[in-house]
Amino acid sequence: MPFDYPPGAENAPTESAPAPADTAPESTPADTPDRHPTEGPGTPGDRPAERDLGRAPGPDGGPQLSNVWVFNGRAYDLTEWISKHPGGEFFIGRTKNRDITSIIGAYHRNPEKIARMIERFALDRDAVLEDVHPKNNAPDFLFREGFDSWRDTPQYRFDEKGDLLHRVKARIAEPELAARIKRMDRYFDIVAVVLFVAYFAVEGLRLFERSWMPLWAFVVLMVVLRSSLAGFGHYAIHRAQKGANKILVNAFDMNYVALSFVTADGHALLHHPYTQSEVDIKKNVFTFMMDLPRGFRIPIHTLHKFGHAVSGMTIRMFEICKLTRKVGMADMYGSWRGGLPHFVGAFGTRLLLLAELAAFIAMGDFWAWLLQFVVTMWISTFMVVASHDFEVDTEDLETGDPDDWAVNQLEQAYDLRVVGNRYVDCFLSAGLSSHRAHHVLPFQRSGFANIASEDVIREEAAAFGVEWLPPKSFFFDRLPTQVATYLGARSRPAQEQDLGFWREHFSPAALKTCADYTIKGFTGIGTV
Repeated sequence: MPFDYPPGAENAPTESAPAPADTAPESTPADTPDRHPTEGPGTPGDRPAERDLGRAPGPDGGPQLSNVWVFNGRAYDLTEWISKHPGGEFFIGRTKNRDITSIIGAYHRNPEKIARMIERFALDRDAVLEDVHPKNNAPDFLFREGFDSWRDTPQYRFDEKGDLLHRVKARIAEPELAARIKRMDRYFDIVAVVLFVAYFAVEGLRLFERSWMPLWAFVVLMVVLRSSLAGFGHYAIHRAQKGANKILVNAFDMNYVALSFVTADGHALLHHPYTQSEVDIKKNVFTFMMDLPRGFRIPIHTLHKFGHAVSGMTIRMFEICKLTRKVGMADMYGSWRGGLPHFVGAFGTRLLLLAELAAFIAMGDFWAWLLQFVVTMWISTFMVVASHDFEVDTEDLETGDPDDWAVNQLEQAYDLRVVGNRYVDCFLSAGLSSHRAHHVLPFQRSGFANIASEDVIREEAAAFGVEWLPPKSFFFDRLPTQVATYLGARSRPAQEQDLGFWREHFSPAALKTCADYTIKGFTGIGTV
């Protein structure tokens, strides 16, 4: 289904991630002349990257596709499983015409069990080119020119019993640690409830008892609370998309960066299994502002995101409703009953954000709302990309063992420090204080669970020669580099065409880019 969604975390872009169901096999895609089933992460120099694969067009002009999911190089029809998936309908419906090998291997405690279970849906043939959508059923603009999912999706091994992932999963299944992880999930949820109450209390005091909530305190508290609630939403994306969680997952929207209704796909299904590869659209979506002239980047991007908050994301959701109706609710969610809570939660959250703006305008306090919006949005934007080297080109990254997915995840992720307490930082960093554990065990339900698992992961990683670096300070290690990269660098067109300052900012093409970027913020179409 061709969802046009925002970042996994502009996100993150941007619904939800596969749930920790004890159901899912491991994988390695089809054996073709362009790639080998056990091949490691993408190595552009070793493949015919731009060769036309000879895809036949479908009746509507798009790619010709079959009703297939690909696992370990074999074709499956999981249509009947959409509404039965313990992790929720969204994850099966959204991955149609994709290779789900890495998703199954990464997001399930026992992928071997899943491999056996889905055999009843096997089509008894190898996967072929027409089984895989060239752009993962996502918008073309999120990928580099010439990208094709069939050829360019990294292949990892998940069947080696002695690898890091298997050793860590065995340790966290030990009764004492498993019980502690379960308790930590409960504590995490209790803190989230307290934060929601505090959030409404702070807004209420500012609106009705302003003397008790001065502007500086209001802005600081709103930045902290919005970031923290987005942290809860981040982990809701990684839980089973069932019941109330289909609504609660929209807390990911509270910091104005993402649209969780669709970002979960880019975040959970594309970023986590394929971190820092060409499939990882989270990296790409945060570079769109680089098309803007550097001197205009802050005001134009701020206006763009204000447009998102006011109208753009609401319009985007109506577009998604139209697309869902066109493709069919059954193909996406199994039934209307399965899909409706997602839509109710998404529209309800947007209504809440708009109602807040309207209330502050009605009470004559618009500038307080605007100030907290700007500070929250920019801090959250940089926070989302602080935990990876997204400012480094993919081909320049040093990767870990290409045959060990968990080692690769540890090599590509940072833990973040904001105030120095991991439990507090778990919320302040939108869930990234124990980020490496989160990337090795993306099916865990909370940041507190990741903290509880961290010692085990560190001990097991040492046996694989992985150096466990201390957390990086967001404000002192990561933010200066990000500001220099994303705000100080010349625009992409200026770099490509070697333009001077004047032409970078005031050429007709530059001014048109600024206007288009602004309009897309308010319309929500063709943008993240």
